[in-house]
This record gives sequence, structure tokens and C-alpha cells, in this order.
Amino acid sequence: MITHPIDRRRFQQLLLGGALLPLATGAAWLLPQRAQAHGDAHAPAKPHAVVKEQKPWGIAADPQAAQRTITLRMTDDMRFSPSHIEVREGETLRLRAVNRGKVMHELVLGTPEELLAHAELMKKHPGMEHDEPYMTHVAPRQRGDIVWTFNRVGDFEFACLIPGHWDAGMRGTLRVRPAG
Repeated sequence: MITHPIDRRRFQQLLLGGALLPLATGAAWLLPQRAQAHGDAHAPAKPHAVVKEQKPWGIAADPQAAQRTITLRMTDDMRFSPSHIEVREGETLRLRAVNRGKVMHELVLGTPEELLAHAELMKKHPGMEHDEPYMTHVAPRQRGDIVWTFNRVGDFEFACLIPGHWDAGMRGTLRVRPAG
């Protein structure tokens, strides 16, 4: 119910005629909004299904399939420790990224070419959000896991693609050797 001296019909005419449209759209931010990218911050985290898409460096795996865990420490000197990992073809690992720094870091698996292209894209769009099973974003003093089956032989890499981190040398090598 409108309590202002303008009657309902006059109000609609003003709104539809455009006189109040800027005010109405400008005040739209006052309405409750839900974050599209992050969901409800107060709701408990819901596990999402692992997308199992074959990549040149392997395929996502379920956490219970991990045969061993390798811990990769990330620090604000823009380094991973260890900086080289060797696995056998067909092995499923839990790569546990532990952020010992004071800034956000991430662990992303890929080919050198794909990581470089992604690092360049991140420079252009630093706020870009993405969630793939071959990457984990790790807040300071936290940890994140990637569970991956390395079913392709070859030399691959891992890196932090946050703008500036790649350029500072925050990357490592990953060799998948033939099984047997």
C-alpha cells in the first residue's frame, strides 16, 4: 500500500514512464542477494561429485582410491617443497597442499603449455573463479587435497597460478614413469 500522497495509478505511471526507474534500479542493491559463486556462506559444505574428465596428465579419482599421500608445502617465498614428484603410471595419489604462508596459494596440475596459458589468463582476470578436480585453492595456514590417478606416462608440472606467483617461480615438476 502506498502511503505517499501520490495515488497508486500515478505511481505506476511515473515508474513505467521512467521518472522513478533510476531510483528503483539504484535501490535494487538493497534487496537480499545470494552469492552465485559461493553459495550460502553459513550452510555446511556439501561435497560435490568429482568430475572425471581424462586429461593428458591423468584423471580425477575418489578420495578413498588414494594409495598414498604426498604433502606439498607452499610458502610465501613462492616455492613448493618438494619441487619434484615421481609416480608410477596407474598410481592414485592424494596430493596434499599445505599453505605455510600468509597469502592465498593454489596447486594446479597440468602440462607446461596449459599452465602457462592459464597463468596468462589469470593475469588478465585475477578474480576469476574456477573449480576443477586438478586444482585446489588454499588459504593461509590451511590445506587442500587433489586426488588424482596418473594414467599417462610423461613429464608434467604443478604450479600456483595466482598472478605473480607463477612468474616468481612457484612451480614444480611431475614425472609419471611407466608401470612395472
